[in-house]
Amino acid sequence: MHPVRIDSLDDPRLDDYARLTDVALRRVTEPEGGLYIAESNTVIERAVRAGHVPRSVLVQEKWLDSVLPLVAGHDGPVFVGSDALLEELTGFRMHRGAIAAMHRPVLPTVAEVVRDARLVVVLEDVVDHTNVGAVFRSVAGLGADAVLVSPRCADPLYRRSVRVSMGTVLQVPWTRIGEWPAAGEDLRAQGFHVAAMALTDRSVDLEAFVADVPERVALVMGTEGQGLTPAAVAAADTTVRIPMHHGVDSLNVAAASAVGLWAVAHAQRAR
Repeated sequence: MHPVRIDSLDDPRLDDYARLTDVALRRVTEPEGGLYIAESNTVIERAVRAGHVPRSVLVQEKWLDSVLPLVAGHDGPVFVGSDALLEELTGFRMHRGAIAAMHRPVLPTVAEVVRDARLVVVLEDVVDHTNVGAVFRSVAGLGADAVLVSPRCADPLYRRSVRVSMGTVLQVPWTRIGEWPAAGEDLRAQGFHVAAMALTDRSVDLEAFVADVPERVALVMGTEGQGLTPAAVAAADTTVRIPMHHGVDSLNVAAASAVGLWAVAHAQRAR
């Protein structure tokens, strides 16, 4: 990749970076355009290491020398401009050095993602990008194997998800899964016990569930406000709850995923 110094925003190739703070716009345009945004040198490096291909890079002058080695061997422009010009383009003050427009990889099938997995997380309709990124970070850090996201779940490759995950969305295998009940049938066909994290009259405590933990578990987590849909709960083999105190009925989905993942992963390793 080669440096291209810019003093205006007339180049149509810069459109990839326009209005990055407009979440509603980017949620549509990035997937439709076949791209996602990798923000910071660390995330760009992880993306390239994962085999993702940069389309272009946008960088502050002072970071140019550190960015070029990260994208060596790839074609395309590395746009270099003043801080004021880059802020006008993106909508925010760049302080992480560089942003790359990456070609979005083709998603694998569910069977490909879970083939060798023992513990996966299924996110149903989680719309907050921060929570999605935090779940991916927990999956990576606590030793789970993959993430499956519902059709209406927020995009794991949206730049805030990537940033909050510390780039682990580029390392953890993931794909989209279908609707319930077909999604549950698909998981059971792959040998998974479907465990829904939900508050119902039939829910068992997490400690009781992991006391006899299944060999392969799909841990299903729901939306920030309403939790899992009735269809997701009905499709589960077991519903599981985290015991709470002081009148609190539940945890944020990212926190709940960390607790559930740690308990199940620890029990599976102890089998």
